[in-house]
Amino acid sequence: MAIQVKLRQLLEQKGISQRELARLTGLRASTINHLCSDNVDRVYLETLELICKTLNVRIEELIEID
Repeated sequence: MAIQVKLRQLLEQKGISQRELARLTGLRASTINHLCSDNVDRVYLETLELICKTLNVRIEELIEID
């Protein structure tokens, strides 16, 4: 089972940069950059929750399970 984080696409749709999301969430820019890459191997649920709240999206919009 593969899990894909669709953060890069969400940021493009909302017109928000990775740097701006880092500022809004208080997360490190490197964390946001990693989550926008195609090589996400792990992520904390608290991080996903914070991103969802900040972007006003549901978790289903942020991750995809194949």
